[in-house]
Amino acid sequence: MSPMHGARSLRRLLLSAAVLPILAGCGPSAQTDGGARPPTPVKIAQAVQREVVEWDEYPGRIEAVEAVDVRARVDGYLEKVNFKAGDRVKKGDLLFVIDPRPFRAQLNFAQAELAQAKARLELARNNLKRAEHMFKSKAISEEEYDARSKGLAEAAGAEQSAEAKVYSARLNLEFTEVRAPIAGRVGREQITAGNLVKGSGADATLLTFIVSTDPVYVYVDVDERSALKYRRLSAAGCADGPKGCKPANLALADEQGFPHAGVIDYESPRLTAATGTLTLRGLFPNPDGLLSPGLFSRLRLPGSAPFQAVLLPDRAVAADLSRKFVWVVKEDQHVESRTVVPGPLIDGLRVIKEGLKPGEWVVTEGIQKLRPGAAVQAERTAAPEAGKQ
Repeated sequence: MSPMHGARSLRRLLLSAAVLPILAGCGPSAQTDGGARPPTPVKIAQAVQREVVEWDEYPGRIEAVEAVDVRARVDGYLEKVNFKAGDRVKKGDLLFVIDPRPFRAQLNFAQAELAQAKARLELARNNLKRAEHMFKSKAISEEEYDARSKGLAEAAGAEQSAEAKVYSARLNLEFTEVRAPIAGRVGREQITAGNLVKGSGADATLLTFIVSTDPVYVYVDVDERSALKYRRLSAAGCADGPKGCKPANLALADEQGFPHAGVIDYESPRLTAATGTLTLRGLFPNPDGLLSPGLFSRLRLPGSAPFQAVLLPDRAVAADLSRKFVWVVKEDQHVESRTVVPGPLIDGLRVIKEGLKPGEWVVTEGIQKLRPGAAVQAERTAAPEAGKQ
């Protein structure tokens, strides 16, 4: 190697050594004075304290308060169907007409028999009056007088029998008009006009059915632990258990929240031994008919007395393999990881049972970027608001 070539190599080496510190100064560690990382931008919310109630939810089934199978009460020819399937009907509305002519004839015949019985009764009365005068004057024997007295009694009995036949015939004629026994929604007709129907005993022809729609019942089965909790709530100030102090809210499968308000009006007096559950019944107004019998629903019941709770947006609570925690922003704008004991979710807000005080600020967005002691650039958001309880 020549002396000139060695000198050039030495100059290149010295130049590289001078440039490296300059390039290093342009790296990420030099973004701020002193080499510290910049604050992490996050959004924060303040923990608030409010009075809340813990709610219990159960799957429920909606049932009609009244449900009636409409059957024929007389034999005959079905002449007319007077409704459309699914109609709303009022009590007393005409649903079916069975041919009334045979029953009208029976009524006329019974009325004629009654007229004859009345005439015989009047004749028997007159005969007895004459017999009384004749018996006093010794014109007839005591046996003859007794016979006429017996004739009057028989005529009176015959009149009563004829009146009963008229009443029965009139009832049968009324039964040819099948009317709604309750108000509600009527099902489809089970038999069409032109068919013969049977109206006696267990074989009476089923014509249709009606279910009441306003109000409706909702039945739920609660476990033994919940049943005991409700009993203790009752002892703590509710006069009559769920019936005395338990409002209830209901939601259908496609509904958000619990928009239907009602009350618990019945509590089974004993647990079902096979399942260890207690049946509760809710009563809900249903003026628009949306709560149809047979639908499944979600029933919400208050599971505690009102209490003061610390609330946070649910997204502020993070978890690792061993704990639930939140990132608390301290006064110096650095964060610390705080272990918490979360409670139930109430209207989108998480109850914090332990680990956090009202007024502390916690990170709600940007959680995944944080580490203990990290500096943050916090953007405050509005305090959480609980919806209707």
